[in-house]
Amino acid sequence: MTRRRRWLAVPLGLLVLLLLALVVTTQGCASFGGLPEGQRLARMQASTHWREGRFVNAEPTLVMQEGSAGTLLQWLSSEVMRAPSCQLPVVSDVAARLQKPVASGLRVTWLGHSTTLVELDGAVVLTDPMFSERASPSTLVGPARFHPPPLALSDVPRLDAVVISHDHYDHLDMRSIQALSARGVPFFVGLGVGAHLEAWGVPAAQIVELEWWEERTLPNGLVIASTPARHFSGRRGFGNDRALWTSWTLVGPAHRVFYSGDTGLTDQFKQVRERYGPLDLAMLEIGQWHPSWGSIHLGPRGALEAHAMLGAAHLLPVHWATFELGLHAWNEPPETLVTEAAKTGASVVTPRLGEPVEPLAGERGGPWWRTLPPLAPACP
Repeated sequence: MTRRRRWLAVPLGLLVLLLLALVVTTQGCASFGGLPEGQRLARMQASTHWREGRFVNAEPTLVMQEGSAGTLLQWLSSEVMRAPSCQLPVVSDVAARLQKPVASGLRVTWLGHSTTLVELDGAVVLTDPMFSERASPSTLVGPARFHPPPLALSDVPRLDAVVISHDHYDHLDMRSIQALSARGVPFFVGLGVGAHLEAWGVPAAQIVELEWWEERTLPNGLVIASTPARHFSGRRGFGNDRALWTSWTLVGPAHRVFYSGDTGLTDQFKQVRERYGPLDLAMLEIGQWHPSWGSIHLGPRGALEAHAMLGAAHLLPVHWATFELGLHAWNEPPETLVTEAAKTGASVVTPRLGEPVEPLAGERGGPWWRTLPPLAPACP
């Protein structure tokens, strides 16, 4: 073999190894999900939110706004503590606590990132179940959890529904979906997301695909409504925005909860208030944000604006303290949120990871992150 051919064989061999690792760590590329076709694609194309081969937001939206050119430099040079240096305080007896009856009719257990267990007028709903180690198509590389799930997937109680906000890896986790599918639980998703679920073996009868302002009523009387969000979608690096992102509003006989998923500010939150208010609780994303991502992520100040637009009684922050996906210190979003909320009187609920709380009964948690660096001088 000539010297030139030997040099060519080295990168070719590395490429083969990388491709093999990709196939193995993504379960034969299954975690990339499926592509919509047939009647599913036809329904997507008939949506009023479909334009030129993809879904669009109600307002013109840039994924990266002005100032984004400096984000790479910030990523490389910033010295902020983007991941905690101490073990996070995680409630260890979640399953036992969930055995206690819900006195107020509304209880929420934040399980990390955007995964919450909502108990509402007797119904039980799980949002964006993410129980895997990595927010990634691969089991080997990608953002890893700061903490184990406070509640094991096998200990999740009886569910009436699972709602999925969109198809990004930190919100739509293949392994979690497959485990929950075996229970026969229905999955409520935006248009097009069902293609991923079917590719993973979820029966079509368990998939309910909705576009914004569509709703379904469960036998127990709970209304699950797809409501607008301002974001984007995609899992493959191509064909993005071919699955609809959505927020969800849960309307029970006595109580009402809004879950934002990932979103930037949109005037349509005012319409949510008009159609489904008064809301008892808004679960809004605050973390993994950046000023140049302002059209697609709220951040703590945006969450307070959204909370005011929605007119909810209480705000529970989600989308933080589990994965490093942004450029800020891991505990900056909640600290900014409670500091700014104190100026306006907004009621913020900040439970520990895995701590069931009943906001209407006065259970609101506290600023537990302040016991950890960099706000505290050392680990407790």
